[in-house]
Amino acid sequence: MKRLIAAFASLFLLVFPHPVLAWNKAGHMVTGAIAYNDLLQNDPQALQKVISIFKEHPEFNSRWASQLAQIPDADKDLYLFMLAARWPDDVRGDDDYDHPTWHFINIPFKPNGQPDSVVTKEPDPENILTAIQENLDILSSNASDEDKAVALCWIFHLYGDIHQPLHTTTLFTTQFPEGDRGGTRFYIKVKPTNRSTISLHKFWDDLVGRSSNLQTVRNRATQLRLNNDRSTLPELANTDFQDWAKLESYEISVRDAYKNGTLKGSTDKQNGEVLPVDYTSTVQPIAEKRVTLSGYRISDELKKLF
Repeated sequence: MKRLIAAFASLFLLVFPHPVLAWNKAGHMVTGAIAYNDLLQNDPQALQKVISIFKEHPEFNSRWASQLAQIPDADKDLYLFMLAARWPDDVRGDDDYDHPTWHFINIPFKPNGQPDSVVTKEPDPENILTAIQENLDILSSNASDEDKAVALCWIFHLYGDIHQPLHTTTLFTTQFPEGDRGGTRFYIKVKPTNRSTISLHKFWDDLVGRSSNLQTVRNRATQLRLNNDRSTLPELANTDFQDWAKLESYEISVRDAYKNGTLKGSTDKQNGEVLPVDYTSTVQPIAEKRVTLSGYRISDELKKLF
């Protein structure tokens, strides 16, 4: 029976694919590390409160304890933040915890010049914006620490997701009349010499790094904080997560990810269009800034809550 259910689930994902990850798991771990170090520096009391709640997580013993046991004592709390930030991706397919539509919102983008025959679709009513509010409500309530630990994981993760531009936008054109589902059906090659084709969405997911190694993630987080100090990020003054999606990420996806609709992509997952020569060098610092902002904003939210 389990095999049958698994096979059905796989078929479902093929027929009804969703944007898979916002940043990859390593990217989410980086946001957790940024939040941890910012709290350690600016609000250690809130940091300890969050750590105590995470230790009440329903999967702390079954999923995290064995991983933490392999980490030096001095790094366990940092690694716990990393694990928490990626947890919603780790439980994909788990009926108890998975919420596929929570990870994104498909705000339609129809470039200028597209004909009237291209009809956009409104976002799903259950999306990343409703999910963030739902979990913030739990954290502000008298819920148990167990429930708050789960909600904290989602806040960590969704604050990362909402800063990945392609988790806020779906392109509608004559080439993609049903929408490209956040770039997951928009296929590209990074270089002409590349044999492999990937989606534009995956390309953006991987811009922060791919390694989940503790030291690698720690170093990446440190580098991003040095390159994007709080004093250089006036965006932090805006605490409205609706704006983070509808203004910041959406505008970046239109302007930089899709190049205002001029970026060429393929519907053939075996033969993607080659990205412009300067595309990666242009969007790399944008992605890095978005990840850093999400880490700081996680920290700021924790300071308010605790």
